[in-house]
Amino acid sequence: MTARAAGRVRIGIAGLGAAGRAFLPAIAAHPGLVLDAIADPAAQVRAQAGAELGVAACATVAELLARPTVDAVYIATPTELHPNHVALACAAGKHVLVEKPMAGSLAQAEAMIEAAERAGVQLLVGHSHSYDQPIQRMRELIAGGSLGRVRMVNTWCYTDWIYRPRRPDELDASLGGGVTFRQGAHQFDILRLLCGGMVTHVRARTFDWDPARAGAGAHVVYLEFADGAAATAVYNGYGNFSSMDLCFDIGEWGVPQPPASRPKPPPPGATPEEELRAKQQRAHGAIPGRAPYQPFFGLTLVSCERGDIRQSPHGLFVYTRDGCTEIALPADRSPRDLVVAEWHDAITGAAPALHDGRWGLANLEICAAATASSAGAATIPLKHQVALPA
Repeated sequence: MTARAAGRVRIGIAGLGAAGRAFLPAIAAHPGLVLDAIADPAAQVRAQAGAELGVAACATVAELLARPTVDAVYIATPTELHPNHVALACAAGKHVLVEKPMAGSLAQAEAMIEAAERAGVQLLVGHSHSYDQPIQRMRELIAGGSLGRVRMVNTWCYTDWIYRPRRPDELDASLGGGVTFRQGAHQFDILRLLCGGMVTHVRARTFDWDPARAGAGAHVVYLEFADGAAATAVYNGYGNFSSMDLCFDIGEWGVPQPPASRPKPPPPGATPEEELRAKQQRAHGAIPGRAPYQPFFGLTLVSCERGDIRQSPHGLFVYTRDGCTEIALPADRSPRDLVVAEWHDAITGAAPALHDGRWGLANLEICAAATASSAGAATIPLKHQVALPA
């Protein structure tokens, strides 16, 4: 009896960096999933992970995909490799979860969607912070209608992203690098989820103000939605101010980080080899499987006609004329738990996916439009947007 017939989907992970490792607890916790194999080009990473996890360790993605016991693959390889790896996975008949951003260009993303549709496999794009439980609950409150229509949403995130250990491609916008593609992808997904999905126009400025660390390190992006709602995404990755100072000293993954305990960026001048080693070391503990508080990917503030909503350490604060109330949310499921649940349900036919290839393409279109808007000082109309399902 195959794993799929037995009700369990066998998963392969391509790329054991921070993102790939972050999914290990979620896969282990889901009763319908089981990890079958991993793939990573680094021999040391591969050997250590294979021994640690007790699964097959492959040197290439092709080797991983050749395993008949693998039903679905999570592609957490560098963005520039996503199009080829997704094409290979689809040709092998494997369902795919591909890390955001899904590709470096819209044409590549469209080809990935077409490959999945031809093969009849499920293609999801994530993780993104729209899976955070406070963001999900915000969407439920908006859909419930008690606060009226959502009119504007503003999300701010200040980090040291640009100075963390990086591969060169992670800073190259032509390869899907820089904060607008890699972190804006989170913000734009959040804003589309909360405002209905249909962005009509984008106006933006992106910034690259440290010559010693070239790459888009900050942005201000303004989005207009089809129903008249408006939203802004502000991201600054240069590490001076932290949005944790606005968010109860709680970090991106729900872990308390008072100022004295926050990690310091590495000193400048590291070689690419040194940065890669530091990045591999950081991957082991960068994203915890569980946390005591809700995650804070910066501050997100929703303004509806009859109230406002923002995150709290334990869930949400809702502000109306009657005052402020807090909605507590469970902290026992991470965003990755919700990602793999959506993926499993799509694969097994239990429920359609929201974060499918076309939703991911719509997010990528905003990343590209923001970059183009900044370069040309223009407002960019969009054409690949999809509405949030009813």
